[in-house]
Amino acid sequence: MSAEENKAVLDELVAPDVFNHSAAPEYQRGIEGFKYVNKWVLAAVPNVHYAIEGMIAEGGHGGVSRHVQRHARGRVVGPPTGKRFSVEHVHWHRLADGKLVERWGVRDDLGMMQQLGVISAPEQ
Repeated sequence: MSAEENKAVLDELVAPDVFNHSAAPEYQRGIEGFKYVNKWVLAAVPNVHYAIEGMIAEGGHGGVSRHVQRHARGRVVGPPTGKRFSVEHVHWHRLADGKLVERWGVRDDLGMMQQLGVISAPEQ
């Protein structure tokens, strides 16, 4: 999918006033912040692979559990390492009028940073 196609999909599926609870504060409010985070992730890890492990939906809420495998080509945390990492994510979404209006995410950022060699694992 091209960058332009991706932007069009986000415009179609994400509300202009979306609130992304799992983003840095300066990118939490509004679709432009949502697009920026999406663009940043795709630049840092262009070959990202998501394996959906479970989904649940009821009313205007939905949750997704997924396994993420990435080969970090750009800056994820610290300088680019080029190393692979594999972590779990859980995301919860609230929808209104067919669009994403709120997003929460729980990620294994510690595991990712250890796999990337940004921080060392604790001694056993």
